[in-house]
Amino acid sequence: MTVRPPFPLPAESASTADDRRGGAAVAPVRLRRPTMADVARLAGVSHQTVSRVLGDHPNVRDETRVKVLRAIEEMGYRRNSSARALATRRTRTLGVVASDTTLYGPASTLFALEEAARAQGYLVSTVSLRKLTVDTLSEALDHLGDGGVEGVVAIAPQRSAVEALAGLRHPFPAVVVGSGLGVDTPCVTVDQHLGARLATAHLLAAGHRTVWHLAGPEDWQEAADRAAGWRATLEADGIEPPLLLRGDWSPLSGYRAGQELAGWVGRGLTAVFVANDQMALGVLRALREAGVRTPEDVAVVGFDDIPESEFFAPPLTTVRQDFSAVGKHSIALLLDLIEGREISQTPRIAIEPQLVVRASTFPQTAQRAPQPGAPPT
Repeated sequence: MTVRPPFPLPAESASTADDRRGGAAVAPVRLRRPTMADVARLAGVSHQTVSRVLGDHPNVRDETRVKVLRAIEEMGYRRNSSARALATRRTRTLGVVASDTTLYGPASTLFALEEAARAQGYLVSTVSLRKLTVDTLSEALDHLGDGGVEGVVAIAPQRSAVEALAGLRHPFPAVVVGSGLGVDTPCVTVDQHLGARLATAHLLAAGHRTVWHLAGPEDWQEAADRAAGWRATLEADGIEPPLLLRGDWSPLSGYRAGQELAGWVGRGLTAVFVANDQMALGVLRALREAGVRTPEDVAVVGFDDIPESEFFAPPLTTVRQDFSAVGKHSIALLLDLIEGREISQTPRIAIEPQLVVRASTFPQTAQRAPQPGAPPT
């Protein structure tokens, strides 16, 4: 009588087959993936019982559950995600639409979203676009919809991208990250306005009479919010905002702005708030080449706290964004929308940033008394 094993046997090696068949080479047996039926046979239970264990059903005896789990581990069984999606109508896949992912902020946000989704047992399908427009966003959402995503997170720091997304219709929930506080779309963002206030107030408290600002690109909501926070802090202190310069987030644009700023040293310029750390790196080099010392002649504050910022010369005072928190809140919000949990109004979640003080700033005079309503330093 021939006894069939309850699951596929390991393939024989060619040398073993040669030994057993008198040296005649035969093709090795090809293994197939173990199925739920194989697990049921090994555990001595029904196919339905295995399904209940995998679904964490409460009506399974503990000893039966242990037996099934032991069989699953022994066989190395992995549940077929396609079959599960057909049975449950759930793909456990989320979509992400992004652009400018070579920049630190979008890249860090994307990583945080993927990490948060994996922690919740979801896969992520990402579409990276050169530019977020109505046409490119529509095509990306159609592509993700065809792939069966249950919801989408759009990393959309530009105002035009948020407006384009708001005008599109899609069959799944969507959350915007990076901006969108002014539109009727669920969104998660770092409080850029607060971050700028922290940076500007820090310089004023250090004794500087005013603070200059190098802003980011005009279409970026984050750049607009940082510039607004800088301006509001100065005006609350009775200070007329000085000249505002603008860059494109790159060190080169910071370097060129720094060359212009160097010409104002000795004419009222003693402190600069730069809208990101890469531009601050260019500013520091331009000042150094012009013979301007940092922080002795001009104090500099950046934004982002990129990993390299503490190794700048000098180490850069900057504003840290909690991208991990952004990712966790974004995924949690999207899952709430997918599950249909009751939400009273359009969610808008703002994550507080943190000022990180390093050697690129220091008190010019004695510490000034905090101004009423000024953020803490």
